[in-house]
Amino acid sequence: MASIKPLGDRVVLKPQPAEEKTASGLFIPDTAKEKPQRGTVVAVGPGKVENGTKVDMTVSAGDVVLYGKYSGTEITMDKEDLLIMRESDILGIVND
Repeated sequence: MASIKPLGDRVVLKPQPAEEKTASGLFIPDTAKEKPQRGTVVAVGPGKVENGTKVDMTVSAGDVVLYGKYSGTEITMDKEDLLIMRESDILGIVND
């Protein structure tokens, strides 16, 4: 299996699957499914340098996060859909 190591302040996420059913139990057709906005962090970069000071990453591998609807770049590795985005595109860490 290939792996990817993001550079700078980028993270690699595995998006959670889109909802298949509504809360009342109706199935949602593929054309009406919302793009997921929640995912699991797979890998993180080393951080960035800002004004000569290294800024460490806030998220780490395994964190479940929320991100903007149209954030990141979609890629496919080993038949798995992933997203690469800057840490600043992440809205928050979900504490389940």
